[in-house]
Amino acid sequence: MTDRPPLTHVRSGTELRRWYWTLAELTELARTMGVPRGGGKLALIERLAAALDGTAAPEPPRRAGPARQLDPPVTVDTVIPAGQRCGQVLREFFRRQVGKEFVFDEFMRAFIRNGAGRTLGDAVSHWYDTRAEAARERPVAAQFEFNAFLRQWRRVHPRAGRAAALAAWQEHRSRPVEERPGPLRTNEPSTGEAC
Repeated sequence: MTDRPPLTHVRSGTELRRWYWTLAELTELARTMGVPRGGGKLALIERLAAALDGTAAPEPPRRAGPARQLDPPVTVDTVIPAGQRCGQVLREFFRRQVGKEFVFDEFMRAFIRNGAGRTLGDAVSHWYDTRAEAARERPVAAQFEFNAFLRQWRRVHPRAGRAAALAAWQEHRSRPVEERPGPLRTNEPSTGEAC
């Protein structure tokens, strides 16, 4: 097994992509290299790889200016403004409407992100309409490699404790991509989006 080099010794995009790096490590490297740090982990890896290879880097996404956010009190008739975030005001509203089981899952984040002009009552209906689909297990997006690893590892080792799972993760992430076990390899492009 090859030892993971310090990130400061990585000299190519190919070598950068061979290893697992934390967002904090990548952000620090981007800062020292003068590479824009926004846009999420996968986008940051792509910009760093391009910089290391001397090729054109994709631009980080530009954020729109601050959008108006909802203030309490909100009701089922409150209209969702463009750019609304999944914050505490909405979480409290949905927990009053749905119950303690409410979470901002991918279905609700997408509804809020794309629901400008619709009401919070529509969002509550959307919550109930998507529960069957939300209960199905779906692939974990590539930027959440730790979560994907733990899900798969616990299937194989259902009785193992947290310490064993974390030790297995440390061993897994210390290997280059090509030496990791097949079903635990997660380097496919992400489809996940945050709200």
